[in-house]
Amino acid sequence: MHSLVAGIFMAVATLVLLMAGMPIAFALGIVAVATIFIFLEPAQFELLANFIYQSLDNFSLLAIPLFVLMGAIFAGSKASIDLFSAAQKWVGRLPGGLAISSVAASALFAALSGSSAATAAAIGKVAIPEMKKRGYSNPIATGAVVAGGTLGILIPPSVTLILYGIAVEQSIGQLFLGGIIPGIILTVMFCIWIVIATLLERRGISVGGETAENGPVIADFSWKDRFKSFLQVFPFVALLVAILVSLYGGFATPSEAAAVGAILALIMVVVFYRSMTLKKMMNILLESTKESTMILLIIAFSFLIGTVMSFLSIPQDLAGYIAGLNMNKWLILLFINLFLLLLGCFLLPVAIILMTAPIIYPIITALGFDPIWFGVIMTINMEMGLITPPVGLNLFVVKGIAPDIPTSEILKGSLPYIIVIGLSIVLFSIFPQIVTWLPEKLMG
Repeated sequence: MHSLVAGIFMAVATLVLLMAGMPIAFALGIVAVATIFIFLEPAQFELLANFIYQSLDNFSLLAIPLFVLMGAIFAGSKASIDLFSAAQKWVGRLPGGLAISSVAASALFAALSGSSAATAAAIGKVAIPEMKKRGYSNPIATGAVVAGGTLGILIPPSVTLILYGIAVEQSIGQLFLGGIIPGIILTVMFCIWIVIATLLERRGISVGGETAENGPVIADFSWKDRFKSFLQVFPFVALLVAILVSLYGGFATPSEAAAVGAILALIMVVVFYRSMTLKKMMNILLESTKESTMILLIIAFSFLIGTVMSFLSIPQDLAGYIAGLNMNKWLILLFINLFLLLLGCFLLPVAIILMTAPIIYPIITALGFDPIWFGVIMTINMEMGLITPPVGLNLFVVKGIAPDIPTSEILKGSLPYIIVIGLSIVLFSIFPQIVTWLPEKLMG
C-alpha cells in the first residue's frame, strides 16, 4: 500500500508540473526530491548528488552527444538535396513518386542523423517545395515528410534505442540490429500507402513537364542518370557502413563508433560539399551542445526518480501485481502500448523512454517478452507520438518549413500513417522474429 500511494503521488505531481509548462528535467527532479522528503528517510537526501553523478558516470552516454553532432553536421549541409535527388531518379515514375522519394531519402538520412526532427526538417525543406511545384496535393506532400521523419528514432543509430538500452541495461548493439529490418519494412509500408493515397485522389499524371493543373508531374530520367545518382549517395552509404562495421565487427563500442561517425561526417561535408565555414561550425556545435545538454539533464533526473521508485519498490510491486493478474499477456501489452501512445501525445520520446522504461521493463520480462523486441516496439510506438496531436513534434517541424499549408491539411496527410505504424506493431507482435532474428544471428 505504501508503494502504491507513493507511485500515485509521483505520477500526479509529475503530470501537474508538466502541464504547468515546467521543463521535463526539472519536473522530474522536483518530484524526486519531494518524494524523498515525504516517503523516505531524511538521511537518504544526502545521497542526492551521488545519485545524479552516478547517472551520468556512464561511458555509453558519450554516444548521444556524438551522434547528435553527426546529425547536426549533415543537417547543416546539402546532404538532404543529394539524397532526395537520387531517390527521385529511381522511384520518381511511380504513383506518388516524389513522395516516395521523400520517404526513401528520409530513411537514409535517418540512419545518418538519428533524429526525427532533423530528418523531417532537412528532407522537408527540399521535398515539399518540389512536390508542390509538380502538382502534389498538400496532404500527400506533407504527410510523406512528417511520417518519413519518424524513421529517425528507429533506424540506427538511434538516440532513443541508446537511451532504452541504458535505462534497462540491454545491449545497444542488439537494439540497433533489431531496428534495421523493422525500419526497412516500415519504410516500405509508408511507400505502399503513398501509392494507394495517390491513386485514391484520382488525379491525372503527366510526364516530363514542370507544372500540372490536374495532378502530379513525373520527371523522366535515363538509366545513365539513375546510375550516376549512386555517386551522390555513395559517401553516405560508406559512412553508414563504416559505423556499422566498427560497431558490429567488435572494433568499437557505440561511443567510439559515434566518434568515428562524427569525424567522418565532418570530413565528408568539408571535402565533398566544401560548404562548412567557421561560423556554421560554431552554430552546429552550439545547437548540438544545447540538444545534448537537454537530453543528459533528463537522463540525470530520470535516473534519480527511478532510483527513488526502486527504494520504494514501486516497479517491483507493480510488476508483481500485473504478472499475478489472470489476464492474457497480449491484452496487457495492448494496454501498455495505449498508455505509451497517450504519453506520446504530450511528451517527447526521450522523456517517455527514460520515465517509463524502468517501470515497464520488469512487467515485460515477467510476462515473458523479449526486452530487445520490446525496445523496438516501444520505439515504433514513439513514432506515432511524433505525428499525433496536440504535441506531435514533426507536425510543428513541417508547419515551420511550410507555413503556407494549413495545419488541417498537414493533419489530414499525417493521420493515416498512425494507422500504418499501428499495423506494423501488430505485424511485429505476431512475428517477433522480424525484430529478433538479426540480433540473434549476429550477436547471439
